[in-house]
Amino acid sequence: MAAPTDTTQITAPRRLRLLGLRRAVSPIREARGFAQVIVYVGAAITLFFILLAIFAPLISPYDFDQYQSGGKRFPQLAGPSSAHWMGTTVQSTDVMSRVIWGAQTELKVVVISLVFAITLGVPLGLLSGYFGGKLDRGLVLIMDALYAFPYLLLAIVIAFLLSNSIGKGVLTAAIAITAAYVPLYFRVVRNQVIALREETYVEAARALGAKPFTIIRKYVFYNVVQNVPPIATLNAADAILLLTALGFLGYGIQPTDAAEWGYDISRAVSDSASGIWWTALFPGVAIVLLVTGLTLVGEGLNETMNPVLRRRRVSRVTFDQEPEPPIVDAVDGT
Repeated sequence: MAAPTDTTQITAPRRLRLLGLRRAVSPIREARGFAQVIVYVGAAITLFFILLAIFAPLISPYDFDQYQSGGKRFPQLAGPSSAHWMGTTVQSTDVMSRVIWGAQTELKVVVISLVFAITLGVPLGLLSGYFGGKLDRGLVLIMDALYAFPYLLLAIVIAFLLSNSIGKGVLTAAIAITAAYVPLYFRVVRNQVIALREETYVEAARALGAKPFTIIRKYVFYNVVQNVPPIATLNAADAILLLTALGFLGYGIQPTDAAEWGYDISRAVSDSASGIWWTALFPGVAIVLLVTGLTLVGEGLNETMNPVLRRRRVSRVTFDQEPEPPIVDAVDGT
């Protein structure tokens, strides 16, 4: 018996998955002009630090807290040289090693905090925006109370409270940053859901008897989640600054647990008065580069994935074009 030639039912799920993947990446592939440039430049800078963090054990010449090698102690506050390319600190640790290991710490804390913030903020925003009522009023009250605090002050309070119970570590810093960003995701998603729940296709699905969670999962979530990547990338850049601020003020990660750029800069403040520039320069340059890379990626994604900005760009191109000459009929000349 010959095999059936119609393979529509077999390949339909795969085609749907491929179609969804293409729709997800199509705005990035269709980016043009300045948006394309900033996405690629930001992605290159960010990828450099990601590779630096992943391969830190192989790239770094020493451990982040190593102060001697072969039984010989490193010199204190030695300038950049062939032995220590970025110099040494007052604790005789290698600055280059601390910068490399610090990239791993920064990205680890940022990834954990963003995963926590998205996991909490997006579902709460979906439920609050779709169902409304007392649930919406209660969640909005809580989130507005958290949103009223400055990010740094809220993170310091959370870090101080958690440091007494679980200590100063990566998890403590991640939770402190998470508390600062959950209200932002909640507000963005909730506002989008309130606008989408009155759309025609949502009303049609509700009229056909679809359950609320089915409507949220199939018709609302995918129209809201496209706003999350640009916000997450911009928040990642802001989280780097927030983490370094916590480390600078002494509320960040324990210095004996991991290298952290904010702590290194705080220890280098006294060195700068003596003309010792390398202990603060290289961690500061790393912070600026990583924050710049993440910001460029976020702005580029916002430019390419935001439909309002894309329509504005298309309209500008359309109206700037020269109008085509009218077609003249050869019969009556009109």
